[in-house]
Amino acid sequence: MEQRHLGRTGLRVSRIGLGTLTWGRHTGEHDAADQLKVFWEAGGTLVDTADVYGGGEAEYLLGQLVERLVPRRDLIIATKAGSVLEADRRFDGSRGHLLAALDASLARLGTDYVDLWQVHAFDPLTPLDETLQALDIAVSSGRARYAGVSNFCGWQLAKAATWQLAAPGIRTRLASTQMEYSLLQRGVEREVLPAALDLGVGLLPSSPLGRGVLTGKYRTGTPADSRGASEQLGPFVEPYLDDAASRIVDAVATAADGLATTPLEVALAWVRDRPGVVAPILGARNAQQLTAALSVESLSLPDEICEALDDVSAPVHRYPDQDWSTL
Repeated sequence: MEQRHLGRTGLRVSRIGLGTLTWGRHTGEHDAADQLKVFWEAGGTLVDTADVYGGGEAEYLLGQLVERLVPRRDLIIATKAGSVLEADRRFDGSRGHLLAALDASLARLGTDYVDLWQVHAFDPLTPLDETLQALDIAVSSGRARYAGVSNFCGWQLAKAATWQLAAPGIRTRLASTQMEYSLLQRGVEREVLPAALDLGVGLLPSSPLGRGVLTGKYRTGTPADSRGASEQLGPFVEPYLDDAASRIVDAVATAADGLATTPLEVALAWVRDRPGVVAPILGARNAQQLTAALSVESLSLPDEICEALDDVSAPVHRYPDQDWSTL
């Protein structure tokens, strides 16, 4: 699998990442082991998790599989901290919480360091410089090799990345930002992606298949064994089952027919090769699904197909995102 630099850093990662959102919850040890082995054998290196996935079980499961199946040195392990399950707040970006969460993640993962440590979301109740100081401490102490953020909007990312660039050698450059990005969700193109490109921050798209909808599995209804049919993940899928999404899914299916490939590969190739994208994070139910997705490595979409998909999925971006003088 092709390797790409993560932002303006020396860290190289596979251009498809393996997501573990369902590990320890809907994905058991056997299926997780099969996925990790298939991913590694295909040349994949970037494995993304978080301290809240499965209530910590995703990290624990990954830690149990590393070394037993795959050498630690062959993986780029990325995790996140900052999400909390409290009645009065969803995110805690305080230095104390983040560093304690990192230590707990390392214990579950069974490793001395993570390759990429990410703040899971912006915390409006904590000064941003305090949150970023936690990243500096994590890197300077050797507990994390690189640092990034997740779910920061445009101004939040620009402020954070600029702050970290203000004192080279003292502060840790942001290597990445992880955001949802697909043909069904192109909101990052409004401000996040331009900021990331300008400041040298690599984009790691989550849900690159539109929460599974872009595979076409929901075109004739909701399969009983799909995430959309589950009580926990059904509400996550439902927003992408409207008429506007259906038109985009139909266009992806038409492109797939013309290229003699699958809608999954078309949708994944589109986001993988967008400017600023480093590695879409792909979640799979089992090794068979993952193997089918990894076959995208040999696919490059023709320009005319990309243009057609761009047109049918184009978000409405007007003032002030476009040149105001042309409006």
